[in-house]
Amino acid sequence: MVRDAHAGDAESITRIYNHYILHTTITFEEEAVTVEDMAGRISEVQSASLPWLVEEQNDRILGYAYATKWKGRCAYRYSVESTVYIDPDSVGKKHGSTLYERLFARLREGGIHVVIGGIALPNDASVALHEKFGMRKVAQFNEVGFKFAKWIDVGYWQAKL
Repeated sequence: MVRDAHAGDAESITRIYNHYILHTTITFEEEAVTVEDMAGRISEVQSASLPWLVEEQNDRILGYAYATKWKGRCAYRYSVESTVYIDPDSVGKKHGSTLYERLFARLREGGIHVVIGGIALPNDASVALHEKFGMRKVAQFNEVGFKFAKWIDVGYWQAKL
C-alpha cells in the first residue's frame, strides 16, 4: 500500500535514510539524522503542497519517495526534484517503481511540469529506475561530492510530465 507519510512514519524513514548516510555515497549527508529532523523534513515538504509517500506492507515501511522544490525562485514553481529510498532489505523488489509511479501521478495532478532527479554516480540501479520513468540525462557534474575519502560525480535526469 502506498500512502501519504505522516509524523509517525519518521522513525522508520529515519532508519532507512540513515543506512544510506552511513554506508553509501547515494546521499552526501555524512552524519545520521534524528527522528525529529526527519519529521521536520516531512512536514516541510507537505507544507509546500508536495507529496511525501511511503510504501507500507504489514505495518512496515519498505521505502519512501517525495518531491521538493527545484529552486526557491518563483519561476521554478512548476519544477521539482524527486527522491526515492528503499529499505535495504527490500531493494530489487520493484518498490522504487511502485513509489515513483504514484509520486509522478501525484505531481502531474498537482500541475508540475518538470521532474528532476540527481544521482550520485555510479549507480546503475537508480539510473535504470529514472530512465524507466522517461527521465533522460541532461547534465553531469564531475567530482562535486567528497565522501568516504573519494570524489563523487553527480548526474541529473529530467522528464517533462
